[in-house]
Amino acid sequence: MAMERGDLTHVEWARLKLHLPKSGQRGGRWVSHRKVINGILYRLRTGVPWRDLPARLGPWKTVYERHRRWSADGMWDRIFAAVLADADTEGRIDWSMVSVDSTPCRAHQHAAGARKTAPRVPRKDARPGCIVPTRDSVAPGAA
Repeated sequence: MAMERGDLTHVEWARLKLHLPKSGQRGGRWVSHRKVINGILYRLRTGVPWRDLPARLGPWKTVYERHRRWSADGMWDRIFAAVLADADTEGRIDWSMVSVDSTPCRAHQHAAGARKTAPRVPRKDARPGCIVPTRDSVAPGAA
């Protein structure tokens, strides 16, 4: 299999394949995990629809189904945790560079909260389009 730009390298694949489920045959020809992961990475990188995946990455439906199944059962989280633990054990992570961003995010002025007083409601006997204040909506001492 010829490696294309963006595909997993041999070193990346060697680290990753240890944590993947065992391949098996379910009736038809089994598409390798490496080819499927390359298809998932291609889609994430380019943003193309599943049906537009290049044929070299296998049937689009196979790539989609395996990605969906692994997402639903938490496989991606387990793979990430395992690869991170391996990298930490081998000393390939510099934890001194980890930080938490505490930049404040301002909310839009309309997200400030709900109205504190009840809205003015027109009386039933008022002219259309005319808002007549009710007894409850007039501020005390204003009348």
